Amino acid sequence: MSDNDNYWFPAKRYGWGWGLPVTWQGWAALLVFALLLSLGAIKLLPTYGSKAFVAYTAVLSAGLVAVCWLKGEPPSWHWGDK
Repeated sequence: MSDNDNYWFPAKRYGWGWGLPVTWQGWAALLVFALLLSLGAIKLLPTYGSKAFVAYTAVLSAGLVAVCWLKGEPPSWHWGDK
């Protein structure tokens, strides 16, 4: 089994970063991110306002990037030559 089989998020074909997940674990991580973001919008925005929601979103986004960095293909710039 190659290392590529263990990646949850493949590198994008064009540009820098990761594409959509290719494993169930990656989809689960993306779903958890979306659910937590939705829950934060429902709970935080009316109670604490937009500043708290922006901070919450930044923390969640940093967590998703960390998961992509650890479980995704190493990021580098691609020009479609993959």
